[in-house]
Amino acid sequence: MRECARTYLQSCLKDSSTDWPLPLPPLMDPDFPPLQPKDIEKLIEKTLNIFDAESTVFERHLKSIVEIIVPYKMSLSEEPFEKHERWLINRKEEVAERILFAICTDWISRALDEIAPDTDRWWIAIFVLNGLCNKPYGQSVYQGYHLLESIALASRPGAWHSTKESGPHDMNWDSSAKVPRIGIRVHEDGVKAASWLMENLEQSSENRNMLLIEWVALLLERKELVSPLNIGEIMLRSADADFIQIPMKLCVSLPRLIEADLELGLELLEKLSKRQEIKIQRSLSDVLTRLFKRIEWKAVPYLEKMLLSEDKTVLAAASSTVGDLQYLDETLFADKLNQLSKHQDPIVKRNLVSHLRSYISLFPDDEREIFSTLWLDGDEVLAIRLRELLLRMEDINTECFGLITSRIHQKNPSSLFPLWDVLDVRKPDRTILWKKYLEGISEKSELD
Repeated sequence: MRECARTYLQSCLKDSSTDWPLPLPPLMDPDFPPLQPKDIEKLIEKTLNIFDAESTVFERHLKSIVEIIVPYKMSLSEEPFEKHERWLINRKEEVAERILFAICTDWISRALDEIAPDTDRWWIAIFVLNGLCNKPYGQSVYQGYHLLESIALASRPGAWHSTKESGPHDMNWDSSAKVPRIGIRVHEDGVKAASWLMENLEQSSENRNMLLIEWVALLLERKELVSPLNIGEIMLRSADADFIQIPMKLCVSLPRLIEADLELGLELLEKLSKRQEIKIQRSLSDVLTRLFKRIEWKAVPYLEKMLLSEDKTVLAAASSTVGDLQYLDETLFADKLNQLSKHQDPIVKRNLVSHLRSYISLFPDDEREIFSTLWLDGDEVLAIRLRELLLRMEDINTECFGLITSRIHQKNPSSLFPLWDVLDVRKPDRTILWKKYLEGISEKSELD
């Protein structure tokens, strides 16, 4: 296992050697200014020598990782050590990666020690970290991000970078006290070092590009780091990527960027909306509701564009989002439902059913006759959904039920037969009364 980890380390150092020179350490002793490495081969040799010398560190991390990833049930077998060994051999690269990230974390911790920063460890730590961050999943994403964040804040890995809000859940909470919350403190030199690492990912392979976007999604949760690390600009540049998975991921992160920087978020939205790839359009349609909550009226043109799409997935997502219009303009909401009730795609019509409750509560007279249009022109699936809605309406709002069924009866009385069949099973007496009412034989007062 140790040999496998060493081979993995050599590969990482080779990959990292193309990114030179290394950034200066965020923390330095003013009395002992650091000497920046000039010879790559010497730095590689030094890194490998330190790795070889710290055998006890390797064993400690190996033991810890084994306890984490090896299934507990193996310890209950008759030969636990043999099974552990076979299980680990089959996953030696994963274990080696975990060990190297753990060792790198130790080195960065020593380099970011506020009292006595070890600049010698900084050079090898940032050198190794750059090489380790080579794929958009696993340790590279989460452990790599944690180390990136620690570097940007010039804070040792594992430290809690912000204090929690005090409240009644704390035993020593004083409701009258005014204690300022300590937020995240961005370190200027730490940001430079973190930016160096992110620039390397951006200018590298597709895997490293995708890893950067994974980090960006996580960094958007740290609003204090969005501007210093130029997250918005990175996302804008990445929106043009040929590797389609990148703009798809950007679509998911778009609402968060809008929260952090409205101007850049709108610019990114416009860029992504111009991409013609169906997968990107689908990803953008999936976050349309989240966009409505953040940019309100500015999201309407994008909804209109998606409703013109020929892709059924985009149409489905867009038609499901129409309900958000009611919070902007009730009339616009109703008019859009009316327009879509005549849509040729059955998926669009089906998705309108979920909005009809809101529509009826706003416009109980249904002057646009949306309900009857859907009832008469829809498919079987739509008919079932509308029937259940009408049956519920018959329980709680007989006025609307009578109005809607009357309009349907005037146009096509036989289309109501499936409704009467179900209602007759549940409430046979009511079915008779409703039929008499629609035929003009009885008054509606008998149904109230």
